[in-house]
Amino acid sequence: MGIWLKYGVLLFMFIISFFINILGLMSLIPIYLTSPILFLSLLLFFYSLGNRNRFRGFHKL
Repeated sequence: MGIWLKYGVLLFMFIISFFINILGLMSLIPIYLTSPILFLSLLLFFYSLGNRNRFRGFHKL
């Protein structure tokens, strides 16, 4: 999977979950269902951003 496709999907997931959370704040959907969805989407997005250029050690030839 391309790097831009991965971040695009994660960003799209964040935007959709943010919109669903706004519906929860307007009391159309229960907020206790929408808040964990928004939290998980943010967690996945920032975890993938922080994990991309990590030193993986030296390998034997």
